[in-house]
Amino acid sequence: MKKQKQKLTEKAFAVLTWGAAALTLGTLAFLIAFILIRGIPHLKPSLFAWEYTSENVSLLPAFVTTAEITLLSLLIAVPLGVFSAIFLTEYAKRGNKAVALVRLTAETLSGIPSIVYGLFGWLFFVTSLKWGFSLLSGAVTLSIMILPLIMRSAEEALKAVPDTYREGAFGLGAGKLRMVFRVALPAAMPGILAGVILAVGRIVGETAALIYTAGTVAQIAPSPMASARTLSVHMYALSSEGLFMNESYATAVVLLLLVAGINALSGFIAKRLGGKGERQGGE
Repeated sequence: MKKQKQKLTEKAFAVLTWGAAALTLGTLAFLIAFILIRGIPHLKPSLFAWEYTSENVSLLPAFVTTAEITLLSLLIAVPLGVFSAIFLTEYAKRGNKAVALVRLTAETLSGIPSIVYGLFGWLFFVTSLKWGFSLLSGAVTLSIMILPLIMRSAEEALKAVPDTYREGAFGLGAGKLRMVFRVALPAAMPGILAGVILAVGRIVGETAALIYTAGTVAQIAPSPMASARTLSVHMYALSSEGLFMNESYATAVVLLLLVAGINALSGFIAKRLGGKGERQGGE
């Protein structure tokens, strides 16, 4: 009887697992198909004009702004997050209360809604520092928002590097700094890039924080202190107006393809760097 109950329980859990997976994949396939079906027919050359007007409703300025604000945010957040993770993993003493507090703070910050970051950015960067609605205000706000994600993912990736790699480097006479940058960091690069990919996805899809910091001006920003809108804000603005729903769906297609392309490129880079890291660790 016990074996029969155990088998029934295992079958029930298997059915639930496969059902949940099928439901998730089905929902994802439905969303992707819906966006593609509604958006692809409305992709036209006028949507990629260099300047936005009420006639062409071009998404190219928003596309350029998305690339700019993503690069600015990563340039700020990635070095800070990775170096913080290196300090916490390789240099800080284990069991240190300050380290535990930093980790708790990072986990808390990662759970804060993006609208709160947007209000903070508006109050501090836009108003107090007088940066105004600008690319810089939006990028710094987003860098603060993604910093906990990058730091935690980099820390976990460094923890996953076997201690034998470190011991081998020390045995060959390498110093602490050389071991970190020549052995531990290359071996942890796939995990770090996974965190960066998640951060890029959050940046590209962010709307609330950027409305309060970068603004909604439909133009290619002439400087970091100028206001502009990203693809997600552009799509939100078009759909909220209710006049350009077809162009909004077309923008969603471009945004979907952009995220898929970034993920594919990052995965390819992670595999190449992961192979190099394993070879270096073996040596």
